[in-house]
Amino acid sequence: MPPAPAARAKLLDAFVTILLEQGERAATLEAVAAAAGVSKGGLLYHFPTKDALVEGLAEHVEKLAAEDVDLMRAAPEGPVEYYIRTSVFTDTPLDRAGVALTRLSQTANPRAREALQRIHQGWFDALAEEIGDHATARAVALIGDGLYYRAAMSGETSTTPPEDVDDLLAVVRRLTRTD
Repeated sequence: MPPAPAARAKLLDAFVTILLEQGERAATLEAVAAAAGVSKGGLLYHFPTKDALVEGLAEHVEKLAAEDVDLMRAAPEGPVEYYIRTSVFTDTPLDRAGVALTRLSQTANPRAREALQRIHQGWFDALAEEIGDHATARAVALIGDGLYYRAAMSGETSTTPPEDVDDLLAVVRRLTRTD
């Protein structure tokens, strides 16, 4: 059996893959253990219940998103441009785990919903700090959400042509008066 951190990461990755490819009903503890190549006992050591597995996924996605907010705040182009330019599905670990968490949220999983609310609040706070107006920050967030939704639902990565993003950034600059 791999060391604990490696087994835990493999289990979370397997859970994400099953959620993305087959849905929540297929994501049984047995299926996750098998997909990760870990014994059921090994899975139960890390995640004794499916709720614990969801909790582990939520914590993992929140950590990845917090790292993204840090990158967003430190971006030379500023949080707004960073947010819009990165609002495309590129199949990163954050993208994959975030979509999996969204699928759990759609089945009324309260922990998934709470995590997604905190994640979106982190991105929104960074936008609002730069923009200075909550309504405009919400509009920018919704533009980014729309880009991401279109890309994620298409099943392809990076489906938004760069010129579309540049056009949207021009609109965002008018909205935020950051030119």
